[in-house]
Amino acid sequence: MKTLILTLFTLGTLGLQAQTLEKMQWFNEPEQWEINGKTLNMSVTPHSDYWRISHYGFTVDDAPFYYTTYGGEFEVKVKITGDYKVRFDQAGLMLRIDKENYIKAGIEFVDGKYNLSTVVTHHTSDWSVISLDKAVPYVWIKAVRRKDAVEVFYSFDDKTYTMMRNAWMPDNTPMMVGLMGACPDGEGFNVTFEGFKVTHLPDMRRMEWLKKNAEH
Repeated sequence: MKTLILTLFTLGTLGLQAQTLEKMQWFNEPEQWEINGKTLNMSVTPHSDYWRISHYGFTVDDAPFYYTTYGGEFEVKVKITGDYKVRFDQAGLMLRIDKENYIKAGIEFVDGKYNLSTVVTHHTSDWSVISLDKAVPYVWIKAVRRKDAVEVFYSFDDKTYTMMRNAWMPDNTPMMVGLMGACPDGEGFNVTFEGFKVTHLPDMRRMEWLKKNAEH
């Protein structure tokens, strides 16, 4: 009996592990990266980025992105530590439907300052920043997808989260969810992602329907 319980526990543990980093896949795989437990270390590809058209007049879609795919509503978060060096070095979460519809959010190094940065793209990209008054050793970024919106939050302690963006994204559409780094100006830098976790959320419209139509 003990052997059976241990076997079931082991299988359960393996099942949990199978849903973590090892089962994800690359878009624009970088030359150097490694997974150690729940941590992804990435050497960000030099001269790579995600951006479409607006302000700068070019489109690029060539930075490393390590992702899994979800079709419903969810919460995702990760801790990010980066060795940012030059202008526009950035790392964070990315939620992507296709090359014309995505959100990337995290830390971006601009003019010697750390910025909480969000880019939302629907055919053309926009960019919003919250400038920090000092360097931070790490940051947690969290995104919550509900109905046709994605709320993006940041935290410095994984306890208190502050919203940094609310953006529209089509609902009922599968989305690639994962870890992104970009280095438009430089020769690359190292970034570490820890504790990446996606939590399924019950579909809000369905839950509202079930509540209105509860059996009595």
